[in-house]
Amino acid sequence: MRKTSVLKANSYQVRTKTHFIFNLEIQKRFDLFSAWVALQKNLKTCGEFRLMEKNHHYASMKKLILASMILLPLIPFTLTLIIGYSHFTSSIENTTIASMKRIVGDHRHMIESFLEERKANLEFVLHSYTFEELSHPESLHEIFIRLQKESSAFVDMGVFNEEGVHVAYEGPYKLTGKIYKETDWFVEVLKKGYYISNIYLGFRQVPHFIIAAARESEGRKWVIRATIDSYLFNTMVKKVRIGKTGEAYLLNTEGIFQTDRRSGGNLMDTDPDHKNYPTFSLSFEGEDIDSFILPDMKGDKHLYATTWLKNKRWLLVVRQEKADAFESLRNASYLIIIICLIGGVAIVATAFYMTEKIVKRMSQTDTEKDQLQEQLIRAHRLAELGEMAAGFAHEINNPLQIIKSEQSLIEMNLTEMKEKGILPPSESTDEIADSMNQTKLQIDRCSAITQAILKFGRQSKPVIQDVDLRDFVPEVLNMVAKKASVHGIDVKRNIAENTPMIHGDPGQLQQVLLNLYNNAIDAVVERHGSQGGKLIIRTGRTEKGKVEISVTDNGAGISPENQKKIFSPFFTTKPVGKGTGLGLSVCYGIIDSMGGTMTVSSEKGVGTTFTIYLPMASISEK
Repeated sequence: MRKTSVLKANSYQVRTKTHFIFNLEIQKRFDLFSAWVALQKNLKTCGEFRLMEKNHHYASMKKLILASMILLPLIPFTLTLIIGYSHFTSSIENTTIASMKRIVGDHRHMIESFLEERKANLEFVLHSYTFEELSHPESLHEIFIRLQKESSAFVDMGVFNEEGVHVAYEGPYKLTGKIYKETDWFVEVLKKGYYISNIYLGFRQVPHFIIAAARESEGRKWVIRATIDSYLFNTMVKKVRIGKTGEAYLLNTEGIFQTDRRSGGNLMDTDPDHKNYPTFSLSFEGEDIDSFILPDMKGDKHLYATTWLKNKRWLLVVRQEKADAFESLRNASYLIIIICLIGGVAIVATAFYMTEKIVKRMSQTDTEKDQLQEQLIRAHRLAELGEMAAGFAHEINNPLQIIKSEQSLIEMNLTEMKEKGILPPSESTDEIADSMNQTKLQIDRCSAITQAILKFGRQSKPVIQDVDLRDFVPEVLNMVAKKASVHGIDVKRNIAENTPMIHGDPGQLQQVLLNLYNNAIDAVVERHGSQGGKLIIRTGRTEKGKVEISVTDNGAGISPENQKKIFSPFFTTKPVGKGTGLGLSVCYGIIDSMGGTMTVSSEKGVGTTFTIYLPMASISEK
């Protein structure tokens, strides 16, 4: 009786003290949990603000990158085109002008050669025959026929005495007896001995020009004169062809046309543009050829090349419309414009594409970074929750001990009452005894659960020891058996009797197996829900002397590309908030530290098998 009273007193003291400590610890844990919930709300608000800031940052970054990617290549591209176009334009212009100057030089030489030959023809006649012979009409006729055989450019020929009287004439006009003493050409030829006239009308009132030569013999002077075929000379001068609009013509010192101009300009008309020619305002010596660009009276711009003939009386002008002269340059300009447009569009399109890609990559990198940070935070939270769970388990364990003491006390009192006959045997007493046994069984079960939680959550240095997998694997499996049963998963164990012992830390190995079990359950639930799930646990010894542990499920499976990253830190296929991506990475590290390996084989929509290979305890010890 005294023993029972002592037990009751001790039980009351323990219960009172434990109840006070339990309430204090529960309040402490509740306050800690409330603070943690408040922190999550603050983190969510901060996350939304950071998201807005990040979007603004990406928009600014996108503009900066886009501007840089457009301007950086566009500036050198534009400069290259400008410089290249400038050099190309200069080259084309110089080539065109040089070509026109060459044509003018060749044409001048041809005209001068023609005039020199006609002059030579007259001088030959002048020195081959006497004045008397040339003055005789029949003789002059024969000489003129021979002269025309030399050149068909001669239209007529006449002989003049020193008084300017036309003493003999061979040609289509009646000019014999005409006096030319006061004419400019006659005065000039007596003075210089040779003369080429401008185009003029003369007595015949027909535009023509003459070549005259004088000779002094036996104390007297006499002159022969020949008229040049204006049509033939005109054709020779105009036959220059440059492009579609090129033309050549002659002007005298007063700007009067000495030959027709194809684009408009008749013989003996005044060229309205001649005063704008630099050649008329400057003195050019030798065979200088001047080139310039001027608009005509209609406003059309022409490229000119001009040069004076040797006698300085006639100016050879070759001109071509600027658009025609630089047509190749214009075509090249169109091509360059097209290239600029295509290049510009390509640069802009590439800039937009690369900017989108870069910003998207940056966003993806930042997202991955944020996800890693969130996973780290979640891992830290899980660690905190683990510590809290361990604390709760520790606190729950104390009331369980009180309940166990109370149950023992009740059981002792019932036994004492039965022995003294106070409580006779009956069906009710048997039911009370069964209830007490069931209470004891459930108390022991709760104690085992809290001990397992405490064992799992306890942070301590690894304790390396021999582990018998035949007992250890089922023991860990029992911790998730209820979870598997709730989801309708059929769990099968295939623990080989010849499974060797391993050498390692039981706590770490428990962490690995729990992670694999939970992952397998999640995969099965994802595919099958609460029906049709299977989980198979196998242990045994391989042919190579290794210990094998495999966890097989018929869940959703893992894609081939994800299998390559499945053991990478923070990689997870679970939705956000459902996984940290640390479990398999940590498990892989634990198995590796124990000298083993972990592999995975999976097929999408079929299932997954994780296999652990560990060295046997005897080999490990060696």
